[in-house]
This record gives sequence, C-alpha cells and structure tokens, in this order.
Amino acid sequence: MSTIELRRLITEHLSQIEDISFLNAINAILESKVSEGIYKLSDFQKERIEVARQQLKNGETISHNDLQKEIDQWLSTR
Repeated sequence: MSTIELRRLITEHLSQIEDISFLNAINAILESKVSEGIYKLSDFQKERIEVARQQLKNGETISHNDLQKEIDQWLSTR
C-alpha cells in the first residue's frame, strides 16, 4: 500500500470515529510526530503535574511496598 493510499484510508477511518478520548490520543501521537521535538503539555497535564508537586511537597506520598499491598488487597476482594 502506498503512502497516499494509507493516508486516505486513515482519514476515512478517522472521519467515522466519534470517541473524543480516542481522537485526542491520536491527535497527541500525530502532534508528537510532526512537531520539531518539543512536546507541549496540555492544560490538564500541567494541572496534574502541579497537583502532584504539591502532594509531594506536603508529604502526601506512599511507598511502593505499601501501594503494592493496597493493590493486592483490592484485587483479592474483587
């Protein structure tokens, strides 16, 4: 399949997709491919990073072992 045919097929498929989260994911992939090596964070990503930094600053952390225990406990109750 040629590049032109593949682009046409992808465009055709994308035009039929209504799932906004999937389209956002595809858009992020495409932007990373066509950008000049600079990854731009979305406002949501910037906000989550700031929240995480505040949590770290406030000591709101959990060790890997404690987290693994919580996960194991959660999975055993399902």
